Amino acid sequence: MRPESHHDAPLAVTVLVSVGRHPLTGRGRRADQDARGVELSHTLTGAAVELLHAGRLDEGSEAALRGYLGMGFESLSLLEQPAGADVLPALAEALEASGPQLVIAGERAEQGEGSGLLPYLLAERLGWPLVSGLAAVEEVKEGVATLLQALPRGQRRRLQVRLPAIVTVDAAAPAPRQSAFGPARRGDVDVQAVPARDDADLAQWQAQSARKRPKRLKIVKAASARDRFKAAAAKAQGGGGQVLTEVTPEEGAEAIFKLLKEEGVLR
Repeated sequence: MRPESHHDAPLAVTVLVSVGRHPLTGRGRRADQDARGVELSHTLTGAAVELLHAGRLDEGSEAALRGYLGMGFESLSLLEQPAGADVLPALAEALEASGPQLVIAGERAEQGEGSGLLPYLLAERLGWPLVSGLAAVEEVKEGVATLLQALPRGQRRRLQVRLPAIVTVDAAAPAPRQSAFGPARRGDVDVQAVPARDDADLAQWQAQSARKRPKRLKIVKAASARDRFKAAAAKAQGGGGQVLTEVTPEEGAEAIFKLLKEEGVLR
């Protein structure tokens, strides 16, 4: 079912986009999750969609931002922010001023902190609900959105949330279409000068070269119906787990530490 607008007025949607980084070459590109959010906005028939980015416009970022314009948009709003600035206030004030009903963002950025906290901080500041792991927007009617949320092992959960709201997408959302070169070059990047605020927490951090990451526990996230069925029907591997009840904190911590060692997460 196609999403419908509230009282025949266009559904106001803002998609937050960022500059991604290619995992092999390190060159700037569309961030995959943000591009999926842009693709998701195309499923909202009749919606008025705005692309919004907070950061700098330079040679390294312009090509990546124009990649979003090449997905079928004529303009992108850029809130000018220097390196090391806290973009949260600028984004929050812009959203308060424009008043979208739905804000779409990726789960986390591919550059910078990449903590995934920005959507949650925005939701806290604006007082809006947040739904993570969005797979689809099924319907928007009378100020309420019916959403399909992706869960581990390929499962899906249908939720209803009152608008305005923020949703985040990851690999379960529709794959982004290819960016068309012509529209990307013709699109307008509307640079807006807004006050910048230093990120006090970031200034206190110490950066160092990354070490080899520890092994992660496997989480199945399937996109197709076939893969979701296989993941949901698959038997759990192993069988050597145990249920701990009425144990001391020390015993519980020891059991968790032992499991992480066996799974190879810790060495």
